[in-house]
Amino acid sequence: MLVDSHCHLNFDELYNNLDSYLEQMKANKVTHALCVGTRPDNLEKIIAIANAHENIFASVGVHPDERLEGFKLTHEFLVQYAAHPKVVAIGETGLDYYRVDDLLPAEKDMKWQHERFILHIEVARISQLPLIIHTRESIDDTLAIMKEHKAVEAGAVMHCFTENLDNAKRCLDMGFYISISGIVTFKNAHIVQEVAKYVPRDRLLVETDAPFLAPTPFRGKTNHPANTLYTAQFIADLRGVSLESLANDTTNNFFTLFHKAQK
Repeated sequence: MLVDSHCHLNFDELYNNLDSYLEQMKANKVTHALCVGTRPDNLEKIIAIANAHENIFASVGVHPDERLEGFKLTHEFLVQYAAHPKVVAIGETGLDYYRVDDLLPAEKDMKWQHERFILHIEVARISQLPLIIHTRESIDDTLAIMKEHKAVEAGAVMHCFTENLDNAKRCLDMGFYISISGIVTFKNAHIVQEVAKYVPRDRLLVETDAPFLAPTPFRGKTNHPANTLYTAQFIADLRGVSLESLANDTTNNFFTLFHKAQK
């Protein structure tokens, strides 16, 4: 039994053929998936997908890259969704400095991202739901904000982890989980592979980030939750354990972190 701890089933690439992808999940023994929010205008659709399928859960949040012209995110907006029975997490949220050069001069101080990230942490603590963290070229600020605003009280997973081992250890020392995506299967992903070998068995999750980042041998194609199997098998081989053992650990970790989710 495997769980895809992070995917985007609401995206058209998956949603338009959702029944087929859910059948492929079942065939590959990927029993559950977490559909992750990225924008305020896709949260209703995500919750509807979760409502329609017993084995799908939802999270609510706004991705750090989203500018939200004409929309002001508030605590109240997210808290109302967090109360829904199928909503088990807050996010994805965090910081992303990768595209700073594309921003207007007034936006480059990233204050707007920091404020939104802090709001998500506060909502997670209010709702007692864990955070799904996106960090790209921003790990120092991400962890500093999480420490200052007591994200540990809610719990968190560092999603699609691509940082080095030293930064993985910093996240683990703060009590957070680390989730590995299909990137680990890429030939040159030595840094991610080192982390995947190191993470303690009680802090490891697996994910697809579908429809993105399909693992080898499907790289370049539309990713989907059934492909969790290939990422999990690769990590199991790296760690020198059976697929069954890794699946058991990562599934238990999922339901421990996302404690509102029911098997």
